[in-house]
Amino acid sequence: SGTFDCFRKTLVGEGVRGLYRGMAAPIIGVTPMFAVCFFGFGLGKRLQQRKPDDVLTYPQLFAAGMLSGVFTTVIMAPGERIKCLLQIQAATGETKYSGPLDCAKQLYREAGIRGVYKGTVLTLMRDVPASGMYFMTYEWLKNILTPEGKSVSDLSVPRILFAGGLAGIFNWAVAIPPDVLKSRFQTAPPGKYPNGFRDVLRELIREEGVASLYKGFTAVMIRAFPANAACFLGFEVAMKFLNWIAPGL
Repeated sequence: SGTFDCFRKTLVGEGVRGLYRGMAAPIIGVTPMFAVCFFGFGLGKRLQQRKPDDVLTYPQLFAAGMLSGVFTTVIMAPGERIKCLLQIQAATGETKYSGPLDCAKQLYREAGIRGVYKGTVLTLMRDVPASGMYFMTYEWLKNILTPEGKSVSDLSVPRILFAGGLAGIFNWAVAIPPDVLKSRFQTAPPGKYPNGFRDVLRELIREEGVASLYKGFTAVMIRAFPANAACFLGFEVAMKFLNWIAPGL
């Protein structure tokens, strides 16, 4: 009936391990995914700058963020597909996949590389605009939180955490509807949605209403703030460390 009902039933039915079902696939991809994500954002900024110290407008930052979403989809799409399939198989009572690797092997055996990358278009629809919002919001909040007369590089840890956490919330506010469509499409039996996300969208709205596009909102928002606060703090610390050990790199 909701996030907390799902939490309780998962604990009762599967124990604490059930809360982490399907986690191996995204963990394997998370390090290269974030590396590519921040690289894509940096590249997007450089492509729009005439000089390295040019200050970009917020629409330009949004565009740079969208480029990072394109880059990460290559890594995200198969991991998301495997994660979703592993997460729902517990509810069906049928153990078809023994783990992420077995799931990937079976998907490839059944439908080739297209089976592994099923839902890529919806992943792009989720990550491209959401990443634009993510980075633009973070840069905007950093500017707002920077005391007058100081540089954004001097921001305190609590302010970086706050900016990163809110950026995560703005990111998911944009990403949830296409994420719901993506998850439904990626876990559907082959051939159920011949017209892709349009069939999924029509079915969802017809059977459950427009509000169904925000299913999981509470759970996502509970995760969004701390996860993204930690992400941006890690990025800022890593950049300061790298600039210290290799300032000219």
